[in-house]
Amino acid sequence: MRPHIGICLSIDPNTLKTSPLSSQEQRNQPTTQGSEILQRCVRSSNRSGAIRQFLPISALLLGSAFLLFAGGINGLILPVRGNIEGFSSISLGLLGTGWALGYVAGCLLTPGLVARVGHIRAFGAFCAFAAVTILASAIVIEPWAWITLRGVCGFCFAGTAMVVESWLSEQTKPNQRGRVFGVYTMVNLGANTAGYMMLVLGDPAGFFFFALAAIFYCLALVPTALSSTTTPAPLVSVKLNLRDLWRNSPVAVFAVFWVGVSNAAFGTLAAVYAQKVGLVLSAVAFFTAIPILAGAIMQIPVGMLSDKMDRRRVLLGVASLALIADFAFIVIAPEGRTLNLILAALLGGSIYAMYPIIVAHANDHAAPGTAIQISGGLLLTYGIGSIVGPTVAGWAMETVGNRALFLTTALSHGVVILYTLWRISRKAAVPEREKSSFQPINVGRTSSLQTVEFSQNEPVEPPASDSLAAQSPEEAPDRTP
Repeated sequence: MRPHIGICLSIDPNTLKTSPLSSQEQRNQPTTQGSEILQRCVRSSNRSGAIRQFLPISALLLGSAFLLFAGGINGLILPVRGNIEGFSSISLGLLGTGWALGYVAGCLLTPGLVARVGHIRAFGAFCAFAAVTILASAIVIEPWAWITLRGVCGFCFAGTAMVVESWLSEQTKPNQRGRVFGVYTMVNLGANTAGYMMLVLGDPAGFFFFALAAIFYCLALVPTALSSTTTPAPLVSVKLNLRDLWRNSPVAVFAVFWVGVSNAAFGTLAAVYAQKVGLVLSAVAFFTAIPILAGAIMQIPVGMLSDKMDRRRVLLGVASLALIADFAFIVIAPEGRTLNLILAALLGGSIYAMYPIIVAHANDHAAPGTAIQISGGLLLTYGIGSIVGPTVAGWAMETVGNRALFLTTALSHGVVILYTLWRISRKAAVPEREKSSFQPINVGRTSSLQTVEFSQNEPVEPPASDSLAAQSPEEAPDRTP
């Protein structure tokens, strides 16, 4: 508070002078002018406090924006260019599988790597290798090479994201994490979308977009390399224990796997579908960007609703909305720009809102101190589904046709609906007073185990190996959803 007092004392004393008053008037006169000055000081100090809060992390936010901008270009140019080169739908689907494999491996192995060589060295190596993979993809235009390089890029992207998020977590006080995490999420969303939209500015058959992505991967390491912020704490490491996760919430584990299947299938092959139905390049970019924006917007009302009622019923409603969009793509088979974009927004708004509902539902049943481990385990389970989804959808598109992409997503959403209905009939909902708070999550390319820790307000304390199952089934309350 001392700097704030200093600000007030620096005001010209003449501004506090008033007209002569009697002693009685002086005792009774309200200190209006002084109160106004004090209020201005408080407002000024609040603004300066907010600025000081974000100044130390501005370099990290800028680095993250560069990463996500490059990642958006990278994630869209490969399937678009691969389709131009005549790659099969199976090969294009395997690009998503390669990415998911690399990303999951990066989430698991990065904490140990950073512990050995340090945050800055690891971050620099990840950025350099990511730039190499996108440049090598422009040189060696072969499906097997692209799938391998995409896996390496997924590993690097997970590593860079975890390092940036660990720095942000270290520089942010627990009571400020909600605000900073919201800014961080919006920066990532905006940068990723901007990367997608860059596709309208050039020819995807050329070298330009590969070089541009490589440039921004390299630029991403500059803010952190020049930053004077302290070295972050060790990264979060989570072991996947499916049995304990299942004991905590069967609905969450079952649903998050199938949501991973559907989201990764659509995220990888949406651009390929848009090209094959005849959309122009600008429409292809919008077709991939609009679902992400719709999902981010949809999380606001969905989160508020899930805090007031059974989250499983909210999940059921959102999955049903996604299934309607799936069938609309299959039955109507739209070919025009407008209807395709409307249905893409409907599908994206529903599928990208399901993951945070699932995480919040699982955390409603989590024992104290285990929320981070559970959320991290769900993210890894989602990653396993992301490995399966693009391969299955690519094979289906190659065998059946373009609309088979939505047969894959419809199957995923259908089984989520059926299982959730069954569990609702078996178990009662968690009382509202015992629920955890809903946290919007931008899952997929922009989420890691470190994101899970950053979005929580509790300290990271690795629980014992059996912490999720500290009570035996007989001793634990029968509240499993």
